[in-house]
Amino acid sequence: MKTPCVAKCKNQEGICSGCLRTMKEIGEWRLMNDDAHTQTIAQIQGVETTHNCERCGQPAYCAIEDGNSQCWCFELARRDTSSLPKGQCVCRACLASLPLL
Repeated sequence: MKTPCVAKCKNQEGICSGCLRTMKEIGEWRLMNDDAHTQTIAQIQGVETTHNCERCGQPAYCAIEDGNSQCWCFELARRDTSSLPKGQCVCRACLASLPLL
């Protein structure tokens, strides 16, 4: 089974500080098929991307920008995004580093 785990796990209010998967993704990982694993890993690593992160400039993935009704970030505790341009997405690492509301 493919996994992005790097054995540095710490739940940062809904996202793992090691692999940057959401707690929901981690919980459902064993139920996902190889294609879903590959797609999720590609999104986390910036291989499958919809934009560049507004904070660090690295490739990032937003499911809403990709035509879905919900995004992975909806699973996280709310962060203070007031320092970002309105309506702009950031990568998983940058969102995880923002303070909680």
